[in-house]
Amino acid sequence: MILRNKTRDVVTYQLFLVVVLTAVLLIILIPFWQVIVTAFTPLDVYTQRGVPFFLNPADWTTEAFRQLLSHPLFPRSMLNSAIITLGGTFISLVLTVPLAYGLSITTLPGRKLVLLFILFTFLFNPGLVPTYLLVTRLGLTNNFLAVIMPPAVSVWNTLIMMSFFQGLPDELKEAARIDGANELQVLVRIILPLSKPILLTIGLFYAVHFWNEFFTPILYLNDNSLMPLPVLLRNILISASFNEYVEYNAFSSTSIESLKAAGVLITMLPMLLVYPWIQRYFTKGTLVGGVKE
Repeated sequence: MILRNKTRDVVTYQLFLVVVLTAVLLIILIPFWQVIVTAFTPLDVYTQRGVPFFLNPADWTTEAFRQLLSHPLFPRSMLNSAIITLGGTFISLVLTVPLAYGLSITTLPGRKLVLLFILFTFLFNPGLVPTYLLVTRLGLTNNFLAVIMPPAVSVWNTLIMMSFFQGLPDELKEAARIDGANELQVLVRIILPLSKPILLTIGLFYAVHFWNEFFTPILYLNDNSLMPLPVLLRNILISASFNEYVEYNAFSSTSIESLKAAGVLITMLPMLLVYPWIQRYFTKGTLVGGVKE
């Protein structure tokens, strides 16, 4: 009788979990589907009945994407976003990894003081004006480093990586030290090969941040040839709203809302393509066999 009740409770809990997860999935998918439909909705359909939930396949149009992709600055802006994303992610990991590894060593002299300084910057942000004055006085205006360097080290990502390093077996580190390896060699030869999941995870966090960076380029990048993709899309949409965009005129077959939705999909696409490739590394048993008897 007791076993039957437990089985019933388990089934009830599983059904409840399925219902909750299904609701969460619908909450995520319905707005995303609406953005997709909006991006492919023709102007005549939009003016007659707004954005439909389901669109007839015969009515789908790629005019919004064509207008955005045909902009003369689009290829350059894509390249700029790629440079900022790849360069920013690389620099951030190069700075975050040694900092997190050093803080993970509990016997490091002054560790608590350094950790206190880092947490202080996390709790008390200096604000926009001091950061702007610092970047401009360093002469980084119209330089990609102005976008990359200020957020290069995230305190939150550092703490996550520090916790991961602390969870690695101390036996591996001690064995390397006994063999004569210094701390840099321990980090490069022992820690990093075992840290692929956390490196890819934190790297993805940094990449998403730099790819979507919008406000900082507006502040420091005044040259149109340095404009990243989010800023270019914003300028196109503003121009289209005021009927100043050359491709957007009275004979256009798309709406402003379709342009906005297409811009959202274009900016989302690279991260959507990268994430599934990185996801497979999250579940790997990286440490399996790392410590042998």
